Order: sequence, then C-alpha cells, then structure tokens
Amino acid sequence: MFNSLSDRLAATFKNLRGKGRLSEADVDATVREIRRALLDADVAVSVVREFTGKVRERALGAEVNAALNPAQQIVKIVNEELVEILGGQTRRIRLAKNPPTVIMLAGLQGAGKTTLAGKLSKWLKGQGHSPLLVAADLQRPNAVKQLQVNGERAGVPVFAPHPGVSSEFEAATGDPVAVAQAGLAEAKSKLHDVVIVDTAGRLGVDAELMQQAANIRAAISPDEVLFVIDAMIGQDAVATAQAFDEGVNFTGIVLSKLDGDARGGAALSVATVTGKPVMFASTGESLDDFEVFHPDRMASRILDMGDVLTLIEQAEQAWDKDEAARMAKKFADQEDFTLDDFLAQMNQIRNMGSMKKMLMMMPGAAGMRQQLEQFDEREVDRVEAIVRSMTPHERVAPKIINGSRRARIARGSGVHVSEVNGLLERFGQAQKMMKKMAAGGMPGVPGMTGPGAGGARKAAKNAPKKKARSGNPAKAAQQLREAEEKRANRGTAAATGAAFGAQNQDFDPSALNLPKGFDKFLGKN
Repeated sequence: MFNSLSDRLAATFKNLRGKGRLSEADVDATVREIRRALLDADVAVSVVREFTGKVRERALGAEVNAALNPAQQIVKIVNEELVEILGGQTRRIRLAKNPPTVIMLAGLQGAGKTTLAGKLSKWLKGQGHSPLLVAADLQRPNAVKQLQVNGERAGVPVFAPHPGVSSEFEAATGDPVAVAQAGLAEAKSKLHDVVIVDTAGRLGVDAELMQQAANIRAAISPDEVLFVIDAMIGQDAVATAQAFDEGVNFTGIVLSKLDGDARGGAALSVATVTGKPVMFASTGESLDDFEVFHPDRMASRILDMGDVLTLIEQAEQAWDKDEAARMAKKFADQEDFTLDDFLAQMNQIRNMGSMKKMLMMMPGAAGMRQQLEQFDEREVDRVEAIVRSMTPHERVAPKIINGSRRARIARGSGVHVSEVNGLLERFGQAQKMMKKMAAGGMPGVPGMTGPGAGGARKAAKNAPKKKARSGNPAKAAQQLREAEEKRANRGTAAATGAAFGAQNQDFDPSALNLPKGFDKFLGKN
C-alpha cells in the first residue's frame, strides 16, 4: 500500500547523500518534497502540516548540524515523526479483570468487519483464549451466515439466535441489542473469556447507524470498541473516523485491506486526527493475514528499512519445533541433505505465509520490488509436484536420476524436463553448501574457520598433484604396480622406524583395548 510513498521518500533522501553539511535551503527542499509525497499519499492536510513543521524544526536544530552524517540524521528524524503520527507505541487489548472481555466491532458496510471478526477470533484463540463470536448484524444480507462460515474456519463457536436477512428486499426484524445481550449471557454460561460482537454497518454515516451502535454499546458495556476502517478510502477516512468517535467513542482502530494498492493516507491520518491508537491491521483475505499494528515497524516499512521483527515472529509461530530439532540433529551428525528434507523445509517456509510479503519485509526490498512482483507463488507448488513425482530412492540418492527418469518425473509433475534439471541443479548446490557448513564453516565468510572456510582449499592447494593414469593398458598396469610398491615401502618404513623404539615387532591391536571396529584403521604388513 505504501509503495508510492516509500519510493518518493527514498528519492528525496537520495538527494541528501554525500553532503557533509546541510544548508537551510537543502532542508527546505527536503521538507517540501516530503510534503508533496504525503499529500500525494492522501494524508490529511492538517497531519501533513504538523508533520513537516516538526521535521523542519528538528532538521535545522543542533542534532543535525552536529551529526557526522546529516542525511542519515534526517532519515532518523522522519522515522521518529512517522512513528508519532502512527500512534507512538503499540497498544494491546485491555482484558477485563472479571471475564469475559467484551469487544465490539463498528464501522461502515464493506469495511470488512465480519471478516475481521473471524481473524480476530482466530488470533485470540492462538493466544490461549476461548472467544465467542456474536452475530448482531441482522440487516446486511447473509451477514450471519458469513460470520458462521468464518467462525467454522477459525474453529471458534458462533452465537446466532436470529438468521438475519437473506436478501436486500427483505426487511430486518430482529433486535441486534437483544442478540448482543443474549450473546454476553451465553459467553458467561459457557465460560468463554472473550466475546466479539459483530454489528451492522451502512454505506454511509447516518443517525440510525450511530444510534443502533450506541444502544448496543450501552447494553453490553464493552471493554474495547474497535473501529474497522478501510485503509483504501483516502481522505474520507478522517471524516468517517471523527463521526464514529463522536457516536460510539471507540477505543481503538483496525485498518483493513492494508494489502491493497491504494495510497494509504488513512493509516497515516486517523490515529493523529482522532487521538485513538491503531491496534490491528488486516493484510490479506486469509484468516491468518492479521497482525498487531506496531507504529515503529510500520514506519520502518514505509522508509524501506524492513520489518525483520515481524518476520521473526511469524517464523516462530509457523515453524515446527520438532522438525527443526530433527534437522539440527541431522546437520550435527553430518548426514546427507535429501530431497525429502528440502521439501520439508520448503513447506515450513510456505506455512509462514506469502513469499512476496515475507521478502518485502526485508531491508532494501523496495529496490527489487519489480522482481518481487513478478515472483510466482505457484512455483513452490511446482517444486513440490516435481519432488513428489520421484521415488523414495530417488529423493535420497538424486545422482541416480538419469535422462529417462527425468522425463518420467517431468510427465508425472506436469512440467518440462528443463524445470526438473533446474531443480536438481539447485538442490545439488544446496547439498554442497550444507555439507560445507556441517564440516566446519561457510566458504568465503570471514571468521568462519574449519574445512569449509578455506582450510580444505588450502590443504588441497598444498597437496601434491596426482599423476594422471595413462590410457595405454600396459603403461597403466605398470603405473599401478609402481604405486603399490611405493605404498608397501612406506608401510615398511613406518614399521621399522616406529616411535618409542618399537622396531620390527609383531603388533597385536587387541592388546591395546581399542574401541570396537577401530582395528580397521590400523594397517598390518
């Protein structure tokens, strides 16, 4: 969503690089470009004016003049001010001292309240809570049915005593206030510690909508009232948020559709205008595309500094600890990395979510955005199809996969033979890298010692080169006899000049009480 804003800010900061000192004219030009970028992103004018004023004041102050790198100091100031207009600090749900905690959702129709109710319930369930969804939206067609479907997908029970309306021509007959009160009583009797009440929305702000929402709030006394707003609606987001704040006095904001391609000014405006924090963000259509809103991390994303902390949290939630322990043991034992292991690791990464989203969280990802946009998520499915088209023996020993086997694998997975060849080539490179790492280090990485970090290369360089065997059978046989004679002479020399004066004595390995199987390493002459 913030791609355009990120690109504009990156171009602005690029003009500051290489300057040892910033004049007032440089600061004014930078602030002017930041103002244009924010206005183009549909940020509210009042927010832009306040933001740029603070940036200019700090940029002309001592913290920039005394800095070794003024350009980086400007970026630091912009980052800190972005964090402030996004809410300052991360705001968590305030849980009730006496359960259940009641959460009420409010917002315009189409903002994504019902979908967000399912996402929030699944997230809370993953946090160890026992949520209950209450279908109090009795006016939008099939809203109750949609909430029941989302609840089933999330594995969360839904309280829906009234079916609601099934078409736009059907008049609403149920009482949403009574449904909300009955849902709260149901939660108490069934010992649910969180209640999420989905309320009705309208296509626009009107008195009837506000009165109904206010009545529900008065009836159930919610601990949190979350205002769900479409992050793609632009400047109108400010007026809508102010109207809902006056009508229901919400306590937090949820940004939906944050994965869209709109300019995203709502996210940068609502928190500052209303003074209420953004608590959650919906970033996709799946129930798992939901995350806690961190102002500092979002500011880092906008400035193309990445969001590694969120990436780590997603990995911790999705990663199978047993599988990780198995791979760690296999790595420590220096066992071969097989195609089954490759497939397991790939599925672990896929469980974390969209590859594009994960890669866009890396610092500097904006510079390769075009390549990331062209990345096909289905490539992972094709790789899995190729591996699963192999026999168990082929996955363990891919070197046996010859031309006919590759053709069979390609037919079984529905791909071209060249894709099978490419996968096997990439896997071979990964297998070599894993072996080098297990042997003691990464090649070419400073500070990594061991056979994999240059020791093996140095030993191989200093080792005497082996003489190539002749193609003439007679000459090759002579070379073989000479080599055997040299090995025999070396064995005799070692026996006659043994350490501690052991000369020409019969040697019995069993007398040394060696470990079982060790005698095969001791040659006899």
